[in-house]
Amino acid sequence: MSSVRYLYGIHAVQAALRQARHRFFEIYCQDGRDDGRMKGVLQLATERNVPVKRVSASQLAERVGEVIHQGVVAKVEFAPLAKHLDDVLADLKEPPLLLVLDGIQDPHNLGACLRTADGMGVHAVIAPKDKAVGLNATAAKVACGAAETVPYLTVTNLARTLREIKDQGIWIAGTAGEANTDLFGFKHTGPMAWVLGNEGQGMRRLTRELCDELVSIPMFGQVESFNVSVATGMVLSETRRQRFLAG
Repeated sequence: MSSVRYLYGIHAVQAALRQARHRFFEIYCQDGRDDGRMKGVLQLATERNVPVKRVSASQLAERVGEVIHQGVVAKVEFAPLAKHLDDVLADLKEPPLLLVLDGIQDPHNLGACLRTADGMGVHAVIAPKDKAVGLNATAAKVACGAAETVPYLTVTNLARTLREIKDQGIWIAGTAGEANTDLFGFKHTGPMAWVLGNEGQGMRRLTRELCDELVSIPMFGQVESFNVSVATGMVLSETRRQRFLAG
């Protein structure tokens, strides 16, 4: 099932236009904004035959609220990516690499995690439908196009999904500050799913219990933990590094 929503921000709108896989209803540009970056958006819109309307700043705010929209908002029907884990795993040419986010609350963190997931070649991001922020316009903007390239699977029962991941032979590692194994000592180059908890409480109890291994990220300064999106980048890049060295 496709979904219609507003997308805002120059980079996010440009990225979706370049992908040419979504249906654009209209693009709304703020009156008086005619700089080079905006002209790039308008050129792409012309190439794709997307109607453009000039509107006031207040009219943009009516559509997306008081956000930093950079003078451009698009009404877009997003073509669905994979909807189920089986669809993701069916045609992979390498061991699966999944990211599971257990209840992220901040759309900026979710967007940053999606952007990192795209950069590190994650095959799907999985999150619960409830008690999580969801893929809204802010998350999509921060993701800078990754929300349209990385399958984002929302599930009703995260614990059941983790069991299904295990049944597929995928090793599940969760991040936990008290874990005895640290990231630099953790060695795994096969099918892999990283689980990161939310910004305040970390992983929920059952999620933690379903992990095959808990891994800590070494800290060398005074702060107690990393932001979840930073932690995501660290664990995914370490997995990619190990796979590269393993050939």
